[in-house]
Amino acid sequence: MSKVKTEDGLDPTRWRALMVIAIAQLMVILDSSIVNIAIPSAKIDLHISSQNQQWIVTAYTLAFGSLLLLGGRIADYVGRKKIFIIGLLGFAGASALGGIASTQGLLFAARGLQGAFGALLTPAALSLINVTFSVPKERAKAFGVYGAISGGGAAIGLILGGVLTQYANWRWCLGVNVPIAIIAALLAVPFVHESKAPGDRTYDIPGVVTATAGLFSLVYAFTLAAKDGWTDVHTFSFFGLAAIFLTIFMFIEGRVKNPLLPFRILADRNRAGSYLSSLFVGAGLFSMFLFLGLYLQVILGYSPLRTGFAFLPFSIGVILFAGVAAKLLPTMGPRPLMIWGLVQATVGLLMLTRITPESSYATHVFPTLIIMSTGMALVFIPIASTSLHGIGSHDSGVGSAMLNTSQQIGGSLGTALLNTIAATATASYILTHGGKGQVAQYAALTHGYTESFKVGAALLIVGTIVVALTIRLGKESLVETKEPAIVH
Repeated sequence: MSKVKTEDGLDPTRWRALMVIAIAQLMVILDSSIVNIAIPSAKIDLHISSQNQQWIVTAYTLAFGSLLLLGGRIADYVGRKKIFIIGLLGFAGASALGGIASTQGLLFAARGLQGAFGALLTPAALSLINVTFSVPKERAKAFGVYGAISGGGAAIGLILGGVLTQYANWRWCLGVNVPIAIIAALLAVPFVHESKAPGDRTYDIPGVVTATAGLFSLVYAFTLAAKDGWTDVHTFSFFGLAAIFLTIFMFIEGRVKNPLLPFRILADRNRAGSYLSSLFVGAGLFSMFLFLGLYLQVILGYSPLRTGFAFLPFSIGVILFAGVAAKLLPTMGPRPLMIWGLVQATVGLLMLTRITPESSYATHVFPTLIIMSTGMALVFIPIASTSLHGIGSHDSGVGSAMLNTSQQIGGSLGTALLNTIAATATASYILTHGGKGQVAQYAALTHGYTESFKVGAALLIVGTIVVALTIRLGKESLVETKEPAIVH
């Protein structure tokens, strides 16, 4: 049975499909921040020690980060719609398990399962957009919706998490995913069309094993670096394991018939530049969310719920300017938008380096959130497009996974590096300036936050340079590609 099309040859349900994909993506993005709000209450309820509380986050990030490449390839071979629905239902089941968890072990296991199903769901969602929209202006709008949700959903998660934790129970921070995922899965059945990679669909098992082990080791090494320091023997050991496994993986990929990560994906400078710049953007932007959140709560005394609302202007800015970016992308091309957006975001982070314990939200934080969000909207949308440009229907899922993997590694790098910078700067400030009491402590902590913002800005500058040197796509190159392989 062939896909029904309109007179212009386009899928009449494509915008409904985008709505379904957007719901799924919003759920995943919300989950990344909503759970952070639930941690203090879950810690008390399940008697989780301070040493073990990190596993509420780490169990998810390890599974998600290490399985993304495999998840993208499974979506290519089994069918992107099928894996999208499996990912949704699995995510719902894992969320329900976490919501009713009676022990910390069960909660950690549920979070790991969420990460595993998220690794199926996320690349399938992005690749479905890539194969569903073939008209340049429509594709830009579709990526605009995806980028708006990806960039703005985290702050909404903070608000929702605060409301649920404060007025209901922390368990609803996980349970809320269940109805969202089930509704999205039901809507996906009629509105999302199946597509598969044509040609060879054999799995590169040695590549799967070494890539998964390497990415697991790398993400865990960054986690240990943030907690125990870069020179800790365990941190060093896992970095070593990551280097060994990923080196073996690259050796394998150059020699097998149908590799997990074909070098043709990375051989295109525009795609490779998108993945690399995404890593630096993820690492640099993390400093804003992490340390500005700490500044608002620790220094200014905001509650978690109020902090969520304080970040709302960032979400609104991204969502509004995503529409602007979607309109400009087909007329200007991606490179000018990405460079301008990254420069603007860098300026915003540098503005945050001027905050003090006496600064007010209205004069120092709010303007910065507007500047950064409107700039980042000009980055999120083009980078989703350039990372998949001309990739072909055989590799769409694994190309989507590469973008998400680079963002995940960037976020892990940002956590570890910027935590170290902030802690070192805080300790140095105390040694240099002396003083005791709350005023001195707040001054030292704020100094640590501002130093992390400086490093975050430097990472965004590196990302800007990568974009300037690698992205060569002009507006004419966004004229579209071949019809994707549609399977029913």
